[in-house]
Amino acid sequence: MEKILEKRSLQSWMKKLDSWTIYAPRKDGSERWNYGIAQNDSVGLNFTVTTLPAKALVFPQREVFLEFLKTVEESQETLKVNEVIPGKNPVVIFGVRPCDARAVSLLDRVFSGDFVDPYYWARRKQTVLVGLACDTPPWENCFCLSTEGSPHSEEGLDVLLTDLGDKYFVKTLTENGEKLVNLAKGLFKEPRLEDKKKAKAVHAEAEKKIVRRVKRAKKDLAAKLKGLFDSPLWDDESMSCIRCGICTYLCPSCHCFDINDEVDSVSPLRGKRVRTWDNCQFPDFTMHSSGHNPRPDKASRLRQRLFHKFQYFVEIYDKTMCTGCGRCISLCPVGIDIINVLDKVSDHGS
Repeated sequence: MEKILEKRSLQSWMKKLDSWTIYAPRKDGSERWNYGIAQNDSVGLNFTVTTLPAKALVFPQREVFLEFLKTVEESQETLKVNEVIPGKNPVVIFGVRPCDARAVSLLDRVFSGDFVDPYYWARRKQTVLVGLACDTPPWENCFCLSTEGSPHSEEGLDVLLTDLGDKYFVKTLTENGEKLVNLAKGLFKEPRLEDKKKAKAVHAEAEKKIVRRVKRAKKDLAAKLKGLFDSPLWDDESMSCIRCGICTYLCPSCHCFDINDEVDSVSPLRGKRVRTWDNCQFPDFTMHSSGHNPRPDKASRLRQRLFHKFQYFVEIYDKTMCTGCGRCISLCPVGIDIINVLDKVSDHGS
């Protein structure tokens, strides 16, 4: 389904979706864009890219799995355990950039493999993604064309909006997307031929403005990495790393996590089992209980990050576990550039 929505009608559309919790990009106190619950009188999609990706709404940084309580009566101990599955809370996320939507589709693969993660899917099945095509590259470091994406990719989205100036070209991609549009039928118009041509022109122009590329294609890069496990390249490239973890915390597709039991400081008989994001760039990420750490230095951890995204994931899923959003480049405090590193991999030995 293809429609036209006047920009002045965006708020009215949101108001029709009163059975969903609506998130949209908003500026926070630090003047960065991040997703927050939409305020119907102030939502606009005039942002570049959010600092935290949409991932954080379907795979939260911290979530409770279990709550437990131990009681003692007449010297008898009883342990009560309650599983905490996310409740019914339908969500619509407006303004999802195509690179972030593609990342969510990668997470779908991860959390539906041999073991289907019920906590992830309880949220994911209730989440509708309304994407916003890039009319200009969000950042100078975007490289989605090198990861089989594009500024107007439809992968992972339910609806794709394209900015045509004073209106949006609206394309529904799933039944959920059609449902959102049908709830506000009166606000949408049929597109004219000129609208369709303009949307295609916007898409083509955005592709031209993405200037950064990775030298090798997916399969070639994976094969090249395979022969560089013991290369001194990793020592050289990791020298400036300060182990802050920004590259993975802000990545839309990184998904490693830790699980810990948290005991109530007031009542030590009460506690929770909690999942939190973990980070392969931290020294204790692979620490064994024996004290052995198979990735003891920065070089081995940087290598792991790139191998996971550009070799291991390719071999398992035939997909690069990177969507080219550029966050890890633009926000790295010491200027580590994943494109430059990958190009050095490509040039190694040639």
